[in-house]
Amino acid sequence: MARSGRPRGRRTAAGAALPAALLVLLLAGAAPGAVASGAGSPTAPGTRQADARQKGARQAPATRDFDARPAREALERLLPRHAGQFTLVPDPGAAADTFTVSGTAGALTVRGTSGATLLTGVGWYLRHVAGADIGWPGDSLGMLPERLPAVPEPVTRSALVAHRYALNDTDDGYSGPYRTFEEHRRQVDLLALHGVNEVFVQVGAEYPYYRALQGFGYSAAELRAWIPGPAHQSWWLLQNMSGFGGPVSERLMRERAGIGGRIAEQLRGLGMTPVLPGFFGTVPPAFAARNAGATTVPQGDWAGFDRPDWLDPNSAAFGKLAAAYYAEQRTVFGDSSMYRMSPLHEGGKTGSVNVAAAAGAVQKALWAAHPGALWAVLGWQEDPRRELLAGVDTSKLLILDGLSDRYDGLDREARWGGAPYALGTIPNFGGHTTIGANTAVWSDRFGAWRSKPDSALSGIAYMPEATGTDPAAFDLFTDLAWESGPIDQRKWFAAYSARRYGRSDTEAAAAWEELRKGPYSTPSGLWSESQDSLFTARPSLSAAGSARWSPKSMRYSAGSVRRALDHLLKVAPPLRASSAFRYDLVDTARQALANHSRGLLPKIKAAYEAKDVRLFRELTAQWRDGERRLDAVTSADPNLLLGPRLSAARSRGADTAEADRYEYDTRSLLSVWGPRAASEGGSLHDYANREWGGLVSELYAPRWDAYFATLEEALVRRAVPRQIDWYAFEEKWARQTTRHAQAPVGDPYALAAGIAAALPAAK
Repeated sequence: MARSGRPRGRRTAAGAALPAALLVLLLAGAAPGAVASGAGSPTAPGTRQADARQKGARQAPATRDFDARPAREALERLLPRHAGQFTLVPDPGAAADTFTVSGTAGALTVRGTSGATLLTGVGWYLRHVAGADIGWPGDSLGMLPERLPAVPEPVTRSALVAHRYALNDTDDGYSGPYRTFEEHRRQVDLLALHGVNEVFVQVGAEYPYYRALQGFGYSAAELRAWIPGPAHQSWWLLQNMSGFGGPVSERLMRERAGIGGRIAEQLRGLGMTPVLPGFFGTVPPAFAARNAGATTVPQGDWAGFDRPDWLDPNSAAFGKLAAAYYAEQRTVFGDSSMYRMSPLHEGGKTGSVNVAAAAGAVQKALWAAHPGALWAVLGWQEDPRRELLAGVDTSKLLILDGLSDRYDGLDREARWGGAPYALGTIPNFGGHTTIGANTAVWSDRFGAWRSKPDSALSGIAYMPEATGTDPAAFDLFTDLAWESGPIDQRKWFAAYSARRYGRSDTEAAAAWEELRKGPYSTPSGLWSESQDSLFTARPSLSAAGSARWSPKSMRYSAGSVRRALDHLLKVAPPLRASSAFRYDLVDTARQALANHSRGLLPKIKAAYEAKDVRLFRELTAQWRDGERRLDAVTSADPNLLLGPRLSAARSRGADTAEADRYEYDTRSLLSVWGPRAASEGGSLHDYANREWGGLVSELYAPRWDAYFATLEEALVRRAVPRQIDWYAFEEKWARQTTRHAQAPVGDPYALAAGIAAALPAAK
């Protein structure tokens, strides 16, 4: 069957077409960006490494020079005014993942064992010597002196674990599926600055499927209809759903694949591992009917969606399709030493398939294309299943534990039979704008689990469902891998407040101490994120949360955030100019308002049940004022705007119809999520709720206005309230193409001060 064009400028599968330096690495037996865990010859699936305790050990690498230019280029992007004061020196003979920082004022030297480690050294210097922060989001670089301070004594740090993994399977969908390469590049720069060395690359992952499956009986049009819109592709790759938000144009798929390939190249250039999606058997409908000898297993329902079929990895067709997939992937993304796959995610059906044998076949197909590559699998619910682990060489497996900080009584060595794993966190679901994390649990468990006699802990995994929402949590979690002793939470947050705003300030320190004691000291046991807002909830007098699976009550004292807001408003005026301060002030004011919604709604309910029309009107007016203030304050920060997200989606359309389709893809994820069966039956509506300027005023506030109007009408008429079809209400919004502000509007300080004045004082 004739095939359409590929993204231009990418390498072919043949070794002769690879860049010379890359070819040398491949011939030496290590894939580009490889780390110690992924190197070496594979053993047969089903065998195990004898002693899992060595999986996280750090060893000196073989001496190998590397090009520091990619790190230099990243440094110039991160520190355009000060990059010239740093000398970056490759130090390939040092222990793996090691940096040394030294130098005099204005003449700093950072030595490191990779480009990324050089940047990690720069990040350490900024935080601990220069006292500045490049956060995610917000920075205090404007507070740096023209001449950077000296390092009193040379400082050397080595990573405590080999794997420092980042990004959830859902990040591309929830954080921004229509981002530019420059936006993704900024993300990689920040991850390197914070010591990460393995990054999941999802953007463009649909293209290898699209190319490969055209050789197995499917037309290009059929595949474009099967592949979801970019905002929903994360769950298609997880084998949860297909089709929704599409069809996707071939042009957009090529563009996304081009971005993904460039991200992978950037990671390799920095000595980081691009973690690519592997193939474990997801196929379109009727695959067995079109391919002789193939056996597929229907996967049933996922939250109201029909799941794609699973091609039995034990069937002959699997090896052929996997080989075609990896060949197409190599053409655009190149090779790697680490691949992400989570078969049977969230309730997949095994049918009559021998899971152990199937897992072995999946690993065999991976190794046929990428000898010795590491298989990264998400630890979530019951996965990975014991049967899966029994069928693979677990010395070439890494479990990314998404539940490390969520539940108590965990024994990962016993649960996974000594297979290597990374202590992970998912402190954000759906992109919720909510402050807080189980940070003390991170510090306590990382040390305790790593020091166990039979420990198989070999890494950390930062996996919020959406990134760029909580800079303090990101900073603290990534510090785990580089601090030799336990992190003192009180001291850490005090130091964070100083570098976050570029100088020590008693009010800033007091604000962050309140936040530490409140949202950043939540315990494990049931949740790994804080509660969401009721302003964003589907209206009900009994609403306890917005997303179906979010906490239903406050996880900390609301007074801590309220007091933090008062302290931030008293921070010295010279420190208020940074983007870090503005973001934190807006975010804290937003959180204080969100917390207030949980106290206000029960009062509205009581007034309604008492049939007190006057009080009901007074309290609902307060609610509306809160939403108005919420929309205004979030509209004052560029990171909390709906407009740029919608414009990014529309920009990928070649005509109005395609632009409308991609805007719906984006809007639906934020509201109904999917069709009625998924939104209502699967309870996915509002899963990705967030308090953003434009989203509050156009969706959430009108939704509550409509609801309160029915209740007031019922009170006046002494009748039963009219029922509202909320899915129809939300779907109508998702189909709109209204335009929104592309840049922040308003004075963040004045708006936050107005919120503080309107809210009751902290108890």
